[in-house]
Amino acid sequence: MSLEVLGGVYILAAILFVFGLKLMSSPATAVRGNLLSSVGMLIAVVITLLSKEIIDYRYIAGAAILGAVVGAVAARRVAMTGMPEMVALFNGSGGIGSLLVGWAALYSDDRSAFTLITVMISILIGGVTFSGSLVAWAKLSETIGSGAITFGGQRLVNVLILLALVVCSVLIVFNPALTFPLVFVVIALSVLLGVMAVIPIGGADMPVVISLLNSYSGLAACAAGFAINNTILIVAGSLVGAAGLILTNIMCKAMNRSLSNVLFSGFAAPGKATKVEGEVKPITADDAYLILEAASSVVMVPGYGMAVAQAQHVVRELGELLEANGADVSYAIHPVAGRMPGHMNVLLAEANVPYDQLIEMDEINPRIENIDVAIVIGANDVVNPAAREDENSPIYGMPIINVDYARTVFVLKRSMASGFSGVDNPLFFGENTRMLFGDAKQSLSSVIAEFKS
Repeated sequence: MSLEVLGGVYILAAILFVFGLKLMSSPATAVRGNLLSSVGMLIAVVITLLSKEIIDYRYIAGAAILGAVVGAVAARRVAMTGMPEMVALFNGSGGIGSLLVGWAALYSDDRSAFTLITVMISILIGGVTFSGSLVAWAKLSETIGSGAITFGGQRLVNVLILLALVVCSVLIVFNPALTFPLVFVVIALSVLLGVMAVIPIGGADMPVVISLLNSYSGLAACAAGFAINNTILIVAGSLVGAAGLILTNIMCKAMNRSLSNVLFSGFAAPGKATKVEGEVKPITADDAYLILEAASSVVMVPGYGMAVAQAQHVVRELGELLEANGADVSYAIHPVAGRMPGHMNVLLAEANVPYDQLIEMDEINPRIENIDVAIVIGANDVVNPAAREDENSPIYGMPIINVDYARTVFVLKRSMASGFSGVDNPLFFGENTRMLFGDAKQSLSSVIAEFKS
């Protein structure tokens, strides 16, 4: 195959990547964007295989079929509550893939300093992404505790690991004869660094970590592309890396964190939040109906609890009934609601909630005081007034949706348990707050039944 044909097909694949990424910026076009990007990657993989003098395709075909089966089963069987964990595993898969590609490149004839540098970068970032993503998956799935895991001298240990990685990499670049004993040290240390970088990050910061690890997976792929001199891998990795960094920066602003703190695992050390006490005011579905029936403006604030209860469809149905009753209905979305970027947007899009009713935090807060009823559906940290008022709280300074300023607040929860960050929420004891305990889907279905009767 001529280099002109190969380059032309790579350009086509890159164009599909760019347009696919652009379409993903809107919920209305995200599905089409995902399809375009997937087609671009398929074209890139096929043309790359055809351009190489591969003797036997059986192993490649077997791996492709196995991957397609695993992907299809996972896409159909993984619930929306498990999507953040799945994204973490995808990031980890990209990391370990780049690590293996970089490792394999050490066996090529090209042992130039540039190639060895890119190989070391690919292995280092790939190893950090792989193990860091596994820790993120474990925290998200609560296989291990979601809280921050810290110990004395932790940052010093991380610095020493990073210095050891740099020293070993420099030795390999300047003395390739040391490659094979030292490459195993680099792999082990990079995997260890990934674990050490993520364990001190608490559950409330997981959306930031997910987007950051996504960026890492792209950077690792880009480095692997330089290592094996593959143009389309460089392009794809650069796009993912850049998009991930931009998203990470957006998430950091939403969490009131600096990007430098995220990169160096420098999140604020958890403080001892002020003990929250007060009287809870429970409410029944009948009483909730009477208040909503008289409301002229209602805002829904979804959180991870809505995903757990699979309540997005009844949320939409209640919204339609309220609109039919003359109420103005909107859905306030916090940038880090749920456990991955865009989690709530995906859930509501699945339930066919109109996109123009999805309101961002900065848009809803200035007019929240004029809202008759704010319905908090399984959200906790993103509506916690402690982030605004309690300087000792681990989430202090994080911008929130100020639902406590609404005239009446309904909080739908199974119990009084704290959120993923483990921080108590004074909203539950507010004078204008009413707690509707139980499964969110069942509770809302009871309210809907009252409207229909």
